[in-house]
Amino acid sequence: MNVSKIIFIGAALICAFPFVDTPFALLLGIVLAQTIKHPFHQTSKKITHILLQASVVGLGFGMNAMQALEAGKQGLIFTVFSILSTLTLGLFIGKRLKVENNTSYLISTGTAVCGGSAIAAISSIIKSNEKQISTALGTVFILNSVALFLFPYIGHLLHLSQHQFGVWAAISIHDTSSVVGAANQYGAEALQIATTIKLERALWIIPLAIISVFAFKTESKKIKVPYFIFLFVLAMMLNTFIPVVHQQAPVIVQLSKIGLKITLYLIGTSLTRHLLASVGFKPLIQGVLLWAFISVLSLMVILQTVL
Repeated sequence: MNVSKIIFIGAALICAFPFVDTPFALLLGIVLAQTIKHPFHQTSKKITHILLQASVVGLGFGMNAMQALEAGKQGLIFTVFSILSTLTLGLFIGKRLKVENNTSYLISTGTAVCGGSAIAAISSIIKSNEKQISTALGTVFILNSVALFLFPYIGHLLHLSQHQFGVWAAISIHDTSSVVGAANQYGAEALQIATTIKLERALWIIPLAIISVFAFKTESKKIKVPYFIFLFVLAMMLNTFIPVVHQQAPVIVQLSKIGLKITLYLIGTSLTRHLLASVGFKPLIQGVLLWAFISVLSLMVILQTVL
């Protein structure tokens, strides 16, 4: 085993320790991405995808189904409004900046729904090429990384309640991994609310994919449904209604939080110089403006309406 593999695996194991939090895990991955060649580049993406889904499902064992249902209902109006407004503004900004159509659409859908998952689902439908996909993913991943550090800081600065922060994170942060990571930093209630609303939001991939088929006049393709969301719901139900499961839930939740930290570490290792350089100035500006819009607007609404 060469030195880079030892360092890579050793850093992943460090993330399992209690003294390592989610921002540090992400930062550790980013630092390694700039200093050593990724020894597991071919398999890391698949492992990250599986580990994230397993971690989110595991976190469901620490949540109450009835409370989560209430949180989901409260976040529904925010979800619908933010998706529609973000998509509309994103396409407008992309056109004004003269960002290539497919790239602009992927950045807009990634910001509006659930980051990389939405981009992966929509890109196959609108027949995007590798450059368009990598540009959109790079934009989203950069902003996700910033969000994991920035959002908890702003939340504490503004004295947001657990409820307020959970709703804000779910609406304004792109990927599920960073939403859960930021909310986990803020507190248990924020984690439950943010995870529930974000996964509810992810289901909008389905109607968005159907609309994309007609908008881009492509042949109907198989839509990638995020089935793990239903396993998350099942985990909440088991924890809520089956006492034996509830008793063992803390162990599962703890392991899931470790899995989440390793997931964010792996995401950090994907933010290589090549990926950062491939994004381009105009797509990044589109992503930043769109992210700033939904973050500020949703925060203003939440401060007025969410207790």
